[in-house]
Amino acid sequence: MTQTLFDQTPAAGLSIARPAAVTTRPLVIGLDLSLTCTGVAGVGWTDIVRTKRKGDERLHYLVTAVGDFIKAADMVVMEGPSFGHGAMAGHEELAGLRILVRQYCFRHRIPYGVIPPSSLKMFATGRGNATKGEVRSGVADRYGHHTEGVGRYDQADAYTAMAAGLHHLGFPLADAPERALRALDGCAWPETVAVAA
Repeated sequence: MTQTLFDQTPAAGLSIARPAAVTTRPLVIGLDLSLTCTGVAGVGWTDIVRTKRKGDERLHYLVTAVGDFIKAADMVVMEGPSFGHGAMAGHEELAGLRILVRQYCFRHRIPYGVIPPSSLKMFATGRGNATKGEVRSGVADRYGHHTEGVGRYDQADAYTAMAAGLHHLGFPLADAPERALRALDGCAWPETVAVAA
C-alpha cells in the first residue's frame, strides 16, 4: 500500500486537499478515556473497556485493551481533560492514562488529536455546555448510532470524537451545522496523517 501524507494545519480550515486517488475513508478511532469505563468508537460501532483492577495494574490493562482497538488506526481522536470537574479523585491516574495512550500512539506512529470537552459537546449539539444525554441524542440524531446500557455516554463521547476527526480530515459522516463545525477549530490536530490509498 502506498502512504500519502496530508497537510493537517488547523489554519487550513475544514477541507483537506487530498490526491484524487485517495478515496478510502481513513480509519479513525475515537476515545473517551476513563479509569472506570473507557468509550471506544469507529464508524458504525462503539464499545467500552472496563476493569475492577486498581493502580498500575489497571493502567496496564486499560492501555493494552485500548491498544488493541487503535493499533491499525490512521488517526486517534481522544477527548481531552475536563479541568472544571468538581471531584478530582483519581485525577493523577487519569492523567497518567492519557499520557500512556499518547505514548502508545507515538511509539506506533499513530497520529492523534485531542478534542476538549466543550468542543466535543459543541460538535455534537451546537452547544459547548450540553449535557451527556444531549450529546448521546446528538449522536443518535445526526449519525443514526444509538448507544445503550452501561457506558452509553462514554460511547457517545467517543463516537463524537471519531466523527469530528473524520470531518476534520474531509470525510464527514453527515452534514453538521456551521456552529458545530466551529468546534473543530478548538481541537489539537496532528500535523500529518498517513492514509492508505
